[in-house]
Amino acid sequence: MFKKILVAEDLKGINEGIISFLNENLEIETLELVQYCDDAYLKYKKAILDEEPYELLITDLSFESDYREQKLRSGDELAMKIRETDADTKIIIYSIEKRFSKIKKLIRTVGLNGYVCKGRNGLDELLICIEEVYKGNTYLSPDARPALTKKDITELNDFDIEILIHLSNGHIQKDISKIMFTSTSSVEKRLNALKIVFRAKNTTHLVSIIKDLGLI
Repeated sequence: MFKKILVAEDLKGINEGIISFLNENLEIETLELVQYCDDAYLKYKKAILDEEPYELLITDLSFESDYREQKLRSGDELAMKIRETDADTKIIIYSIEKRFSKIKKLIRTVGLNGYVCKGRNGLDELLICIEEVYKGNTYLSPDARPALTKKDITELNDFDIEILIHLSNGHIQKDISKIMFTSTSSVEKRLNALKIVFRAKNTTHLVSIIKDLGLI
């Protein structure tokens, strides 16, 4: 079993519950808890320098803002930073987030080893996930598994994402069509379809919604 695990979770009641549950059910030499993503990354870096690296990161996705200024403001940012630092570190997301498009994006961009949805059986699923990841498997809890097969209404293809990124960078549709070597009408038609799906009033509102959903 993993000997050194780092848990990033900002809500005190939840993080204490995770620590207590894992200590009761696993033989772990070092199980540390942090409430800020920046602190988690600093601990992670220090452990590498001390040549005693963490083998597993378990992190939530959402972290509430407070008086402390943070460079890493979410679990996905933390996971990406750690993955860039060391590709061998195992990463499990433990979150209330159940949008299939978000989970798919995390699997694709971060290379997650496990994803567990918080809920009634969340801690039991987390325990199973840790055991499976330790064996070298990738594990998704039942609520998250459809992300690998089911098409989400909010799922964007590469064409959509590129258009939205250009829009968010201040380009107008005419310029975007030239950059992407496509027609202005193609860009306009796709944006109109996306505005209907996301119930956006205009393109500015659409980009705002997409950013809030974490899709770009």
